[in-house]
Amino acid sequence: MTILVTGATGTVGRQIVGQLVAAGHRVRALTRRPEQAGLPAEVELARGDLSNPASVEPALEGVTGLHLITVDGEGVLQTGEELVALAKRAGVRRVSVLSGWEESSVERALNASDLGWTWVRPAEFMANATEWAEEIRAEGRVRLFGNAPSAVVHEADIAAVAVAALTQDGHAGQTYLLTGPESLTATERIECLASAIGKPIEVVHLTEAQYREQLASFGFDEGYIDFAVQLGASPPEAGQRPLPTVAEVAGRPALTFAEWAAANAELFQTQENR
Repeated sequence: MTILVTGATGTVGRQIVGQLVAAGHRVRALTRRPEQAGLPAEVELARGDLSNPASVEPALEGVTGLHLITVDGEGVLQTGEELVALAKRAGVRRVSVLSGWEESSVERALNASDLGWTWVRPAEFMANATEWAEEIRAEGRVRLFGNAPSAVVHEADIAAVAVAALTQDGHAGQTYLLTGPESLTATERIECLASAIGKPIEVVHLTEAQYREQLASFGFDEGYIDFAVQLGASPPEAGQRPLPTVAEVAGRPALTFAEWAAANAELFQTQENR
């Protein structure tokens, strides 16, 4: 059985590939730049782009399990219908989808098919904390707007649920909402990072006006700034309450943010402090 992983060089995709390889499965990774993939030697690399379904067709040969993402470099994928048709023609039986909160062309096409699909729908990624890394390394502080709690989820846990859907029966037709085991504010996560690197991190809380000014200085347009402000001020409640899904599907407790921080501490340390 060959499993094709799209988005294989992304935060979650690398975890899916690694976990499948560790479990002894044959893995093929789809990437636009195989020469830069940096994946385990056991992984078969295939060049392709989900926005160009014809380029994906050769990679589907002999594939029975398929992990799909719903975005490409240009935004939300518009080629779901063509990709699903190719997957069905190739004999794919199980499909996991790293799914967002809004339905994409991929979900619509799978819903209309008879393939065994599973939506893997995480709350906020723990890895989003890497957005603070440069500021922490350079200034030892983080500027924040909003401090609502979030049950952030580890990328390894997201991958573990996708791997279960790709390799086990009983997951077809399921939508798995994924969270971590605890709900933490941003300041609580920053405290975890400070503990992991052994240095204090200052937190500066921005007003809405200051946050808008900061985002504008980064080059974001007004539409994105309005969205970011709304998200910071009133984040979705669905991502704030811890759920038992990871433990139920993966068969082990979900990983904590403190564990993530300890494993990724070097990202937040200056060179001399590593």
